[in-house]
Amino acid sequence: MTQKTPITIARGDGIGPAIMDATLKILEAAGAQLDIEEIEIGKAVYERGVPSGIEDSSWDSLRRTKIFLKAPITTPQGGGFKSLNVTVRKTLGLFANVRPCVAYHPFVETNHSSMDMVIIRENEEDLYGGIEYRQSQQVMASLKLISRPGTERIVRYAFEYARANGRKKVTCMTKDNIMKMADGLFHKVFDEIGEEYKDIEQDHMIIDIGTAKVAANPGMFDVIVLPNLYGDIVSDVAAEVTGSVGLGGSSNIGVDFGMFEAVHGSAPDIAGMGIANPSGLILGAVMMLVHIGQGDVAAKIHNAWKKTIEDGVHTGDIYRDGVSTTKAGTDDFTAALIDNLGATPKTLAKVEYAAGGKGIIIPPLKVIPDEKKERIGVDVGINFGGQPDALAALVQPCQTENLTLSIISNRGVKVWPDGAEETFCTDNWRLRFKGKDGNHVKTSEVVQLLSNLNNADMNFTNALMLYKFNGADGFTKAQGE
Repeated sequence: MTQKTPITIARGDGIGPAIMDATLKILEAAGAQLDIEEIEIGKAVYERGVPSGIEDSSWDSLRRTKIFLKAPITTPQGGGFKSLNVTVRKTLGLFANVRPCVAYHPFVETNHSSMDMVIIRENEEDLYGGIEYRQSQQVMASLKLISRPGTERIVRYAFEYARANGRKKVTCMTKDNIMKMADGLFHKVFDEIGEEYKDIEQDHMIIDIGTAKVAANPGMFDVIVLPNLYGDIVSDVAAEVTGSVGLGGSSNIGVDFGMFEAVHGSAPDIAGMGIANPSGLILGAVMMLVHIGQGDVAAKIHNAWKKTIEDGVHTGDIYRDGVSTTKAGTDDFTAALIDNLGATPKTLAKVEYAAGGKGIIIPPLKVIPDEKKERIGVDVGINFGGQPDALAALVQPCQTENLTLSIISNRGVKVWPDGAEETFCTDNWRLRFKGKDGNHVKTSEVVQLLSNLNNADMNFTNALMLYKFNGADGFTKAQGE
């Protein structure tokens, strides 16, 4: 008898319990060998006063099974509540979010019948670190974090995924014409890793035109790899272009863990009505089966799902007169799919998955030589309600023998010296102090500068060191600097 694979499930909120019930019925009918543990997450847990939406005992289950099939949840709005999805992804190191976006023409309405792409989104970094500050009465700031190892892992995963699944091309999308350091690193690492995959076509696009092309001409893409925020947006655009977000499944993959879910949310407005489309979670479960080495069962379910779609058994979200034959509720669709187990589609492409696989294994991170790091200055944030010339006059007496005021900027634009009168300024300013003649700056000199500012009653909010790495600036210039 085949050994059962332990997995953890959660029924979630809204339509979550209904579509999870449907998915579990299908998994059982198809012969999936699973040892299921169930945990509670989401709304009820939040309401018990657990701000993360998940109990400690549930983490124990996830660490035991390392596989999580999760229905959508509802995150309460307002402060104090963290997104459970983000918490699970980051806690368990689920660095790769994989979202296949496929058109099912002519059975599901779409303007792009040949669309078949996979979005691979970095899952742990970028603005989703949720590191934010109120810097002044007028200014809020979010910190965008892109790391070399985090980027290398997701980029290599994208190329390995393409190779393992017979994909021919990987496209990277960033905004490195503006964010030259953070997005620039993502693009640079993509190019570096790409040198090891000469068998796969590769290109780079700026994210704004890239997103427009996904919406207007998705057939030009195969695999797309992106930083976290862009990936979130582009994957939803792509899912919508296929004809229905409700058909999208998603996997979140780490070195040791995997989480599988539907792309869509908990849809509380239709909860309990028996009309929810379970397809997203079903296809997420298919991805789970492939990941745990039950590809034969995955193929059986996926082909039966396609056959059900071909038969015109459609839930209300994709029902169309003249194409659909049955307007099915959740239970009717589930029963029809189970009846089709063992059948294959005739118009849509038949699916085949290898049995016995264990997901994609990525090589170790590259060893990067240490760089020479030298401090050459400091940026100091200050709240001030006047004009830049007046601020400079107040600050210059606080300079030290080595640290002198180089520029003042506001919202990234240089406003002193020789700023433009037309530049609109807020109450939060960045003052850049540099060592004279490019001299090395000691920590004690920065402390002395901050002490001088404090004694002058200057309301500084933060201080960020300025470094050179192997002689190159480790910071960007202000516009106009």
